Amino acid sequence: MAAVLVGQFHARDAEGRVYSVHEFQESTPSADGLTGSAPVTTYKLAIGDRVKKLDDNQFLLVQSDVTIVREPDTYVGKLPETNVAS
Repeated sequence: MAAVLVGQFHARDAEGRVYSVHEFQESTPSADGLTGSAPVTTYKLAIGDRVKKLDDNQFLLVQSDVTIVREPDTYVGKLPETNVAS
């Protein structure tokens, strides 16, 4: 089974602590090596603790049974254009 890092985001618990969460896609190749099962998405803290997805923005830290909420993205749209004098 191979896991590939496909995303990273920050989440906060109720006390305001920030956690760095890594999103992985794992796939299991078939016995013939040609086709495999659909990728499975898993989550872990940067320090390795397991994370369970509850819904789109809520996650559960498995070891400590703490719920964390994904921080909203700070990117809000197209970046402003820079005018250059010629």
